[in-house]
Amino acid sequence: MEYNFNAIEKKWQQKWNETHAYQVKNDFSKPKYYVLDMFPYPSGAGLHVGHPLGYISTDIFARYKRLKGFNVLHPMGYDAFGLPAEQYAIEHGIHPAISTEQNIQNFRKQLDNIGFSFDWSREVRTSDPSYYKWTQWIFLQLFKSWYNKDTNKAEYIDQTLIPAFEKEGSKIFDGRRAEIAPFTAEEWKNYSPKEKNDILMQFRLAFCDYGIVNWCEALGTVLANDEVINGVSERGGYPVEKKKLRQWYLRITEYADRLLEGLQTVDFSDAMKEMQSNWIGRSQGAEIDFKIKSEQTSDEILTVYTTRPDTIFGVDFMVVAPELELIDKIKSAEQTKAVDEYIAYVKSRSERERQAEKKVTGCFTGAYAINPFNGKEIPIYTAEYVLAGYGTGAVMAVPCGDERDYKFAKQFDLPVTNILGDKFDGENANATKDAILENSDFVTGKPMKEATELILGELEKRGIGKRKVNFRMRDAAFSRQRFWGEPIPIKWIDGVAIPLDESQLPLVLPEVEHYNPGPEGQGPLANVKEWTDEYLETNTMPGYAGSSWYFLRYMDPHNDQTFCDRQVSDYWNQVDIYLGGTEHAVGHLLYSRLWTKILFDLGYIGFQEPYKRLVNQGMIQGSSRFVYRQRGTNVFVSAGLINDYETDRIHVNVNIVDGFELDIEAFKKWKPEFEDAEFILENGKYITTSEVEKMSKRYFNTVDPTDIAQKYGADTFRMYEMFLGPIEQSKPWETKGIEGVHRFLKKLWRLIFDEEKGAIWKDEPATEAELKTLHKTIKKVGDDIERFSLNTVVSAFMVAVNELTDLKCHKRSVIEPLMILLTPYAPHIAEEIWHAFGNETSVLDATFPTFEEKYLKESSKNYPVSINGKMRANIEFALDADKTFIEETVLANETIAKWIDGKPVMKFIFVPGKMINVVI
Repeated sequence: MEYNFNAIEKKWQQKWNETHAYQVKNDFSKPKYYVLDMFPYPSGAGLHVGHPLGYISTDIFARYKRLKGFNVLHPMGYDAFGLPAEQYAIEHGIHPAISTEQNIQNFRKQLDNIGFSFDWSREVRTSDPSYYKWTQWIFLQLFKSWYNKDTNKAEYIDQTLIPAFEKEGSKIFDGRRAEIAPFTAEEWKNYSPKEKNDILMQFRLAFCDYGIVNWCEALGTVLANDEVINGVSERGGYPVEKKKLRQWYLRITEYADRLLEGLQTVDFSDAMKEMQSNWIGRSQGAEIDFKIKSEQTSDEILTVYTTRPDTIFGVDFMVVAPELELIDKIKSAEQTKAVDEYIAYVKSRSERERQAEKKVTGCFTGAYAINPFNGKEIPIYTAEYVLAGYGTGAVMAVPCGDERDYKFAKQFDLPVTNILGDKFDGENANATKDAILENSDFVTGKPMKEATELILGELEKRGIGKRKVNFRMRDAAFSRQRFWGEPIPIKWIDGVAIPLDESQLPLVLPEVEHYNPGPEGQGPLANVKEWTDEYLETNTMPGYAGSSWYFLRYMDPHNDQTFCDRQVSDYWNQVDIYLGGTEHAVGHLLYSRLWTKILFDLGYIGFQEPYKRLVNQGMIQGSSRFVYRQRGTNVFVSAGLINDYETDRIHVNVNIVDGFELDIEAFKKWKPEFEDAEFILENGKYITTSEVEKMSKRYFNTVDPTDIAQKYGADTFRMYEMFLGPIEQSKPWETKGIEGVHRFLKKLWRLIFDEEKGAIWKDEPATEAELKTLHKTIKKVGDDIERFSLNTVVSAFMVAVNELTDLKCHKRSVIEPLMILLTPYAPHIAEEIWHAFGNETSVLDATFPTFEEKYLKESSKNYPVSINGKMRANIEFALDADKTFIEETVLANETIAKWIDGKPVMKFIFVPGKMINVVI
């Protein structure tokens, strides 16, 4: 009976689908386990073999936990909104909903071929109105909420903030919120709706403001910093400029401290925690006001944020971010042209590029700041390394203590003083400010820490500075000028943002004739008359809106009364293990953690962190193949002969290469230009070369998992992906290596079936050796899966099958529990063999075998026996055998007797558990 994997896998996938084998109930009586993948964006390219790596890992873990008796939630859905679908619509005239649906169907077919245990009855799509109704609902809760620092949580504005204004005006913020003009309770009551709106907008967790954004005219939308490379859009390579637009934001900065504290409660890698901490960037310092001296004005103030107010005497120049409007108010006539040209240059640069720039760039504004302590005039420059969003967008430069400031000073020939404001000799120019200050007293003769306190006190006394906790993280932009995204449920009436009533949700995207940008940087919805007639917001939400809370909707996906029932969310609670790539390490995780904390504060869920444990999988890289074309011809030279020719290296489709041998006929059919190609062969073959690169269609090194499953089977594919190496590491794909795993499954099959005789398994008791192999495997599989060491489990299965083959073991009592162990990795063959043994229930519902240590305890020892120190034989003895019995047995052994050759035994040495030596 042959191992017909295609028939077996098709049969069981159909059976599991018919019996709803993977549907999960909210059974509160069972212990739960929530296993989640970062859900995919359904691109038109479909899946290559690198994509399922994480899905297979979580599928193994989910199946394992099910066998261990847990009620396992293991859902899947699609992050279906986004710019790619909209661009495709613009270019091909196909509605994004249609292309997205086509892509999802292709994804689903590919995923099903691999045999995942996803509960598809819980599938979510962020572009489905029944889903984004609740994204819009959560947005409204953020819009209606503010962060109360007295209670340290989000609260509804109409429940606590407005009543406070009505009772005592702005008094509750005295000394804590200087940007709010003070008002009395009576003034509040008499304010117009617009005036109240403007004040409340400064508190809302979802708020509207004007900000500098990366605007791409060709794409008609704002781009995130990581979507801009070298001044052009990552998608399409279109020019990007800085533009001031009305944007929606999430006030994530209010949660900065709690986001930092929460990292101590979750099981993330140290590297991941550090990435999040650095992004948040908490620091303590002071804001200091400097009067400005310029041709245009003497009334302007430059406020800087510094973590080292005690260095104020060593400030030699100021640097302001090119985006600040202050520059236009203070630049001199002489410097205007240079300043304007420099700002235009910076507008074409992304923040990532500006921060990474090693070359010093900048421009003098022609204005000066006045040091409040000694009256020194300090030149004000603008430079790209200062960002508008961090602190106040301005820094006081102390070049004697900061390497970048020192380089800037030298580039622009600026004088450098020491920390006291005296002339600096430059000997310690590359030392850090901490190293310099560590060994120097301040002008008062006090150590640095005390000096800082003295300066802070003096700043506050003079009213020109205040203590400040600052964060590198900025409030998160939450709007895009595009069509294919969640409509924001807000109306604008006379400049006032009016939330839609919750009964009006979902606010559904309208039908449109085209997807071109609206006027003045607005989104395509601004072109829809029915939309603008209703004064509806024309921006849509960003891609991370739907992905910030999707893990909650999986818990209760069909509830039309709320986004998730509280009893249900209390049961499923945090995601126990969350797996995805590091590309989402900062943005998605921070936003998801923010939404969770807000929903917790407002009482909708009972936990503050969405993900208990996070695993970041590495990348499966492509093993690219190259052919060599003789320059100027259509002649291709085999790799071993290229030193004799002048050639150009060309990527070739890996799917027409067997190992390193090129399929010449397939190559000729691959592209029309190669149809008449000629080949210079070695030993009758054309040999390619290889290189490990990112798996990409661009490099022709992608492999379709459907093709692999068709050729080798889904079970082989699943096991091979794990066998490649630790889940966290990147590793190259090599199709040829999959054959070894396939041979393993065939070898396993032969323990139960013979190709001619059919079933050969037996109902007999297991021997001690067979039980030892089984229980050794039970322990190894359980321990390693718990540790998420999934690659070593594959090796353990191979060892077990080899040992059972050597033992000629065909016994159900051994192989049946082995099939349960194998189920998470190779569910199809495990189910087939399980039923071959006569089981009527599914192996999916079996109980994970119990490890019994007694079977691993040794009852005997195979001793090396030496004659005069040279080993001559191995003899096995029971561990409790006494020395007399062992000596008699050894001396009676034929091999030993031959070596003794009748000579008298001078000494018999026996070391229990180690060795035996006969001295003659």
